[in-house]
Amino acid sequence: MASVSFRHVQKYFGDVHVIKDFNLEIADKEFMVFVGPSGCGKSTNLRMLAGLEEISEGEILIGDRVVNDVPPKDRDIAMVFQSYALYPHMSVYDNMAFGLKLRKMPKDEIDRRVKEAAEIMGLSNLLDRKPKALSGGQRQRVAVCRAIVREPSVFLMDEPLSNLDAKLRVTARAEISKLHQRLGTTFIYVTHDQVEAMTMGDRIAVLADGILQQCDTPLNLYNNPVNEFVAGFIGSPAMNLFNGTLVSEEGRQFVDTGDFRVRVPENRKETFAPYVGKEVVLGIRPEHIYSPDFTPVNVETESVNATVEVVELLGHELHLYLTSGKNSFVATVDPRFAVHNGDNITVAFGMNNMHLFDKATELAIR
Repeated sequence: MASVSFRHVQKYFGDVHVIKDFNLEIADKEFMVFVGPSGCGKSTNLRMLAGLEEISEGEILIGDRVVNDVPPKDRDIAMVFQSYALYPHMSVYDNMAFGLKLRKMPKDEIDRRVKEAAEIMGLSNLLDRKPKALSGGQRQRVAVCRAIVREPSVFLMDEPLSNLDAKLRVTARAEISKLHQRLGTTFIYVTHDQVEAMTMGDRIAVLADGILQQCDTPLNLYNNPVNEFVAGFIGSPAMNLFNGTLVSEEGRQFVDTGDFRVRVPENRKETFAPYVGKEVVLGIRPEHIYSPDFTPVNVETESVNATVEVVELLGHELHLYLTSGKNSFVATVDPRFAVHNGDNITVAFGMNNMHLFDKATELAIR
């Protein structure tokens, strides 16, 4: 087993600077998720760790060993790609055993590892099949098993579930989480799906434009985003962000968006005082916007008038797509709230859970 360290890692493709001073310590046996939009550098970091891309500057360590110049086969890692890349003419058993045969491992050891991995992933009755006779989910599990049999120090997974349908992805991500618990090995998992990241990772590293924005536990990322990007990326539906100005009147503070104004809670006034008169961004999550008839008790709220553009009933909750002047936002409300497209309604912003960001720096004000 091994920890992983990225130290001042830079990556250039020609004149394009794709990874910018990336620093991260991943603990032994940790499940780390890299998440971010396409082109943010998450897969490039994984490929540099695997040895499939050269590092332009900096160091990558696996355990205590710097692996910058170590060939991929000697890094004691196993990687699962978005493409299953199974050999179509080989059985499931032979696909899983192929890498071990190349290493000239004894047959009885190969057999033990293959059958143990197949048992873990529920493939014991499929070992004689060819890939064409498998479903997408089964092929994905074969690809994972091919990594398991190597018994590596570090598992690398590059969007392994992106080719699966939505229902199967939910099942597969639970299988991978259970696999991590069972093997007790370091996992580094790349995804663009923040729901996957939130449900699977011990910690999540959020990247944008080749820069590490924040690395923290899922709960801390959700409740305490360090900047606008993290706030808007983590959460589904995403946090609502409103441009406005922080104003003070008769000892009270308000965020004025031009179309509506909401009062800042008294216990936050001192924190926000240096920003009075400045442009700010108000952040509030959809689940903290309530319908009038179903507002929780002991929540400090501010009323906002809005027009309903779209109503989405998901059974356990109602998603309302609303506009208030030039501002568009989403509210997740109680499904018993009777509302229709085109209605003019009043919603309640739960101000206890508001976030405020500096418009100039995009950093959270704390």
